[in-house]
Amino acid sequence: MLLGINKMVKTYFTFGQNHAHRYNNITLDKDIVIEMSTKTHEQAREKMFELFGQKWSQQYDDKIDLSYYPRGMLKI
Repeated sequence: MLLGINKMVKTYFTFGQNHAHRYNNITLDKDIVIEMSTKTHEQAREKMFELFGQKWSQQYDDKIDLSYYPRGMLKI
């Protein structure tokens, strides 16, 4: 068995000042970070477009400083 074949990567996303969504009765906005585990960062990006269209801001492939996001992180 090859190592790393089933390894998932974590990708982080933020929303802009005017982006607000409801997801499972949780408000997603500029004060929260989304963490997504997928096979590739590209898959996570595609999932964000499926869920939120173009109404999100940034994608990060490394963990980000949560001190700027008072509502913390939500794993999707």
